[in-house]
Amino acid sequence: MEYDTKTPPSSTGDPTSFAYVSARERWPVIITQAIDDVHRSTWATKDEEESKEGKWIVSELARLKYELQHNRELSPLPDEGESDIAGYNKELEALGRPKWHNVPWLYSECYLYRRISSIFTQTQKWKSYDVFARQKMSSFQSSRPAVLELAARYKDIVTELESKHTIKGAKTQEELEEAEKILFVEMCEICLWGNATDLSLLTNLSYEDIQKLQGSEARKESEKKIVVNDLGKAFEVLTLAQKSREKDRRVDIVLDNAGFELFVDLILAGYLLAAGLATTIVLHPKSIPWFVSDVLPHDFAALISALADPQNFYTTLSDVDKHAGKTPIPLSESEVSDLKFLFEHWSRFHAEGQLVLRPNRFWTEGGSYWRLPKLEPSLWEDLKESELVIFKGDLNYRKLTGDALWPATTPFAEAIGPLGPKSGVRVLALRTCKADVVVGLPESEDERIRATEGGGGDSGARKWAWSGKWAVVQFCDGKA
Repeated sequence: MEYDTKTPPSSTGDPTSFAYVSARERWPVIITQAIDDVHRSTWATKDEEESKEGKWIVSELARLKYELQHNRELSPLPDEGESDIAGYNKELEALGRPKWHNVPWLYSECYLYRRISSIFTQTQKWKSYDVFARQKMSSFQSSRPAVLELAARYKDIVTELESKHTIKGAKTQEELEEAEKILFVEMCEICLWGNATDLSLLTNLSYEDIQKLQGSEARKESEKKIVVNDLGKAFEVLTLAQKSREKDRRVDIVLDNAGFELFVDLILAGYLLAAGLATTIVLHPKSIPWFVSDVLPHDFAALISALADPQNFYTTLSDVDKHAGKTPIPLSESEVSDLKFLFEHWSRFHAEGQLVLRPNRFWTEGGSYWRLPKLEPSLWEDLKESELVIFKGDLNYRKLTGDALWPATTPFAEAIGPLGPKSGVRVLALRTCKADVVVGLPESEDERIRATEGGGGDSGARKWAWSGKWAVVQFCDGKA
């Protein structure tokens, strides 16, 4: 509101926008899936009160879906005791009680998930229920091949890094630093793309193999899709901090999705600690079920638990798989060993305070991160203690930039407002594009990509930025 950019926001009323598509096509499906999930859990319970409340939740979700599809006004959130309700309702009033099909996209999408959460918190038996939990862990199960490959490579990498703190075959300091930079970039790109990345680097840590990777066609192809790539600047900052021999060097990750994406976030976190590029990693999960797949603290616990007993996790079939007649495929001894190595490695970091979870209600507020310094000053001051704050994913990018209709050539440092230069916070956005807002592009780059197949052409829509096939990695040094 008063702290936001004055650049107009993306709106669900704009027919050329992904906001328009989301409100009319995506959101009703998401609510329907939530209704199905609660119905399944209600049917399975033997608790009469839980069953009664479950049926009420289904009816409330159905009412929300009806209001959305019939373009009713957004109604004030019920006061169920949480501090953020007043802020949501104040902003709703300031917007003039808008209707679903013509409202700022960022606020309305946050409101949607906050309202779903409020339905559950008004009950006794369902207060802590995560209506999206089934989907999160199923994504981790279905990513089994990539999980196993990454686990094996991660074990090789951190074992060598922690034993020698060097890369074999690098003969000079320059070669060593070059190899370390390439490894850092590849780890971050795995975190960016998830299982879509080229994993060829991770065969071993020899300098020769790393050199070969620079000519990898797969890597070149994936990097063509990263329209802006500032990873070199982020590596330089962490390397300088490492050389300074400061005792405490912290990196923060504002998390995005659970399941496989959280797994690759932990791959990056473990690598940074093992390589000495950080001494502490602070993970920032959400406090309520959010945008279907966002990480909650219990998602971290569920993933670690799955790695503690991977054979059981990967051979326990879902109801859908059982119905389809599938049979479980056991893990090999080496695969179990690799996954348990991750469990032990990450559990040790967590137990020793090097891997920390720090949820904050601010991450599920209805507005942009332009409001952070004024609305959550303690979190703001805490982030200043970090060497680098990595914001993962599309929603975090939208919040950084106010989800506004910036010209594509607007500098990233300008679009993030109070988090930009002189803020005291170093920002690195790792984002695959799934929304209209994109900034920091070279002159004519937006037009060039629009002209590609599926890019939007002269339709007025920036469709290339909706698909998740393009990415930006953008850095702003607020400590400079």
